[in-house]
Amino acid sequence: MFEGLQGKLGDIFDGLKKRGALKEADVDAALREIRVALLEADVALPVVKEFIEGVREKAVGQEVLRSVQPGQQVVKVVNDYLVEMLGGDEPEPLRIDATPPAAILMVGLQGSGKTTTSAKIGLRLTTREKKKVLMASLDVHRPAAQQQLLQLGKQTEVNVLPPLMGEKPAAIAKRAMAVSRTEGYDFVILDTAGRLHIDLELMQEVQQVRDIANPAETLLVVDAMTGQDAVTLSREFDEKVGITGIVLTRVDGDARGGAALSMRAVTGKPIKLLGTGEKMDALDAFDASRIAGSILGMGDIVGLVEKAQELVDEEEAEKLAKKMMKGQFTLEDMADQFGQIRKMGSLDGLLGMLPGAKNIKQQMAGANVDEKTIAHQEAIIRSMTPKERRNPKLLNGSRRRRIAEGSGTTVQEVNRVLKQYKQMAQFMKKAGKMGKKGMMRGLPGGGLPPIGGMPPGMR
Repeated sequence: MFEGLQGKLGDIFDGLKKRGALKEADVDAALREIRVALLEADVALPVVKEFIEGVREKAVGQEVLRSVQPGQQVVKVVNDYLVEMLGGDEPEPLRIDATPPAAILMVGLQGSGKTTTSAKIGLRLTTREKKKVLMASLDVHRPAAQQQLLQLGKQTEVNVLPPLMGEKPAAIAKRAMAVSRTEGYDFVILDTAGRLHIDLELMQEVQQVRDIANPAETLLVVDAMTGQDAVTLSREFDEKVGITGIVLTRVDGDARGGAALSMRAVTGKPIKLLGTGEKMDALDAFDASRIAGSILGMGDIVGLVEKAQELVDEEEAEKLAKKMMKGQFTLEDMADQFGQIRKMGSLDGLLGMLPGAKNIKQQMAGANVDEKTIAHQEAIIRSMTPKERRNPKLLNGSRRRRIAEGSGTTVQEVNRVLKQYKQMAQFMKKAGKMGKKGMMRGLPGGGLPPIGGMPPGMR
């Protein structure tokens, strides 16, 4: 998300930061380019105008233009306005303190990802917040919609209200609320039906369910790929139903991201969650400061640390840390580290969370490093015998050919992995000698390894 905008703003700010001093004309020229970049990213025109005016007022002040690093100061002004546009410094999470059983009403158009998002929220509430959750499908119009939620319930181990043939949405909502009261549920997630477009019947149905459930949250689920239509959609749902927040789905597929930048400013409703992938745990809390940092190429180290803490096995990380302190590192450890990287999500997404992501991605592309490369490297090590992984000196020519055939790779690739292992083992040995300070230079989980094939400047 925001990849196109991030690239364009990065180029604009690089130009500003290279100048020793800035004049008002320099700032105006940069703001014209920022205006075009925001419009191309699908940000609503009124939002762009207000944003540019606000930034200009601060950026051409004497405090900025006469500062030691005026270019950096302009970036800070833009960052502060982006945070404000996206909702301010304080995130607005889901209301988890509501009196149980609290209803979460999911609304939106057909195809926006409501049912999947319902299951993701159910999983998030049960695993992170330790809440007892019941999900109910009120979609009696779309074939197999209720079966889809049942399947997702099995997958996430979140209870789903069993559907009854011929039951209407209002009756399902009443039954769900009654069951949740008698069986001690904390939350009831009501997945309503959608339409291809907003119509009277849809709104009446949602209003009826809202009046029955009196929801603590009414979340509008919007596909980020719909662009400016998403802004219009959120305004209409808010006027007719009253929404408390927005969930943007498929943000990983939208390089522009203008809908997210516009929706808070236009509707005044907070974006609470982002759907970042197909997996059931691919749902992130929306944080304006971190999103703004990502757009401006500052990365999201906090998000990366959280992801690592969530997915990296602490016991395994501790074992690796101890081995590092002793200067020990095997091919088995290296394969485990590749597995940890893959578990944390797409390589592109992880790199996007690092400061200077644009330059890193360019170097990665030049070195032909991607998820497939990491998968191949892991497969090569897994194709070795335990004895070979412990003692790489055993790997003569015939053994390397066998490993290449077993992993579906080439001998050259096997050689590259072994060379990379040697470099990493040396790095681990040095880190061990440096003690804890050396280890802290890596990322959480004992330090993720340098990716094979990276140019020397990135090691």
